[in-house]
Amino acid sequence: MTEGRILVGRFFHESHSFSPQITSRDRFEIRRGKDLLAHARQSGTTLGGIVNRAEELGYEAIPTVSAVAPPGGLVDHDFYVKMRDTLIAQARQERYEAIALELHGAMATAELSDAEGDLLTRLREAVGPHVPIGVGLDLHAHVTPAMLRSVDICIACKENPHSDVVLCGERVVECVADVLDGKLEPVLTVAKVPMILPGAAETTAGPLAELHARARACASAHPEIRDISLFNVYPHADDTDMGQAAVVLTNGPSKRAQAVATDLAQLFWTWRNQFRDDLLTIDGALDLIARDRDRRPYLLADMGDRVLAGAPGDSTLIIERALAHGDCPRGAIPVTDPVSAEAAAKAGIGAHVTLDIGGRMTPGFVPLRVSGVVADLSNGRFVIKGPFGAGEGSSLGDTAVLLVDERLSIMLTSKPGFTHDPAAFTSQGIDVAAQDFVVVKSGYHFKLNFAGIGTPLSVATPGIGSYTRGLLHRRNARFWPEHEICEPQIRSVVYGISAKRRRP
Repeated sequence: MTEGRILVGRFFHESHSFSPQITSRDRFEIRRGKDLLAHARQSGTTLGGIVNRAEELGYEAIPTVSAVAPPGGLVDHDFYVKMRDTLIAQARQERYEAIALELHGAMATAELSDAEGDLLTRLREAVGPHVPIGVGLDLHAHVTPAMLRSVDICIACKENPHSDVVLCGERVVECVADVLDGKLEPVLTVAKVPMILPGAAETTAGPLAELHARARACASAHPEIRDISLFNVYPHADDTDMGQAAVVLTNGPSKRAQAVATDLAQLFWTWRNQFRDDLLTIDGALDLIARDRDRRPYLLADMGDRVLAGAPGDSTLIIERALAHGDCPRGAIPVTDPVSAEAAAKAGIGAHVTLDIGGRMTPGFVPLRVSGVVADLSNGRFVIKGPFGAGEGSSLGDTAVLLVDERLSIMLTSKPGFTHDPAAFTSQGIDVAAQDFVVVKSGYHFKLNFAGIGTPLSVATPGIGSYTRGLLHRRNARFWPEHEICEPQIRSVVYGISAKRRRP
């Protein structure tokens, strides 16, 4: 291995094309320079894996910019352009041998449905064909031709919940290093099928577990295959060519890779009717909480209003049903509502207030009138405990905790936030262990970060955070089951920047 320098950075957002809110600059945690490197070394992220593994291999990591925000509406276009141009300007100025980035793969702005494709195309144009570019993506990325034409290495995390994001970054750097050492001539082969997963999105059970097992077996059996990434496309994007994708990274061209990618994509289609969830109703979950006290606290995944799927987080339906429930469970529930948070702050801690909370952002939702005592006020800042996102700074915006009926701690936040982590609650003075239930605006990742703390329950709720056929009007995307799709002709496409063009 030849020692050298690797340019590193992150621009991470999962953009809901149908959210009523724009994701603006103030939603992003931004780091640069030495602060970026110091933070990445301690974080449970793909960028952390990139930086630490690069330094372990003897490379110097050259920082650009890191910008990350909770999933939400389309990214403000001017902010995106500023971040993109900042990264590319540094790529033109610095001296380095390769580039390794953490991206999500499903970022969009009001003007760009494929922001990562735009970013990577411009980055490739800026640095030329001889600089290896590696990206680590979320497995819910929408991989596009523009992205794959521009990079040498494209690797996703493999697990949902995402317990392997650090490993994803490590793999990216290891492959980039092998390219620099002349050990790897990277070729990417992709096959896609026009469908989303209506359910069964966890990788530890069901059809996804079998698909990943087959991918691992193929990679183990064939030395030329360096990685197989299965992408479960983010269903709330609105772009052309959306679908489940199998991306095979090989050392040189491989007919076997084409067959493997096509076969895996075909299995998505063949098994499409198995991707279904069996969710509890809200009342069913509350009945279980009242009946089985030994497993408290219960962790209720509000599937329709998941902030971690891009929803605003302003539903009050679980609050309404809990107040009506006869057994009076104690619970903690976050609600995105800057108006009510401000009103509570003006009243002050200890004040009795009556507020119309939530229901101000998601179409079809309405506010719920509640009365209670302002129990806590804060700026909403906290550090994610992890393991998913461990060490990352986060913000709920100005936040008020309203104690309603002496049993429901309603966390009124000014911003949609990462409530998949217990620190979101403990930072606001809420004792998670003392609750009968805690509502998390997450469908999967909370199972990692609340492990050993409570019992997870996935609850069927309304909202734009889960897929419902016909709920959203799509202008560009066509996929099963939203549309009637005939038996697709699945073919593989090969991308690769020739090693002969690598060296000037």
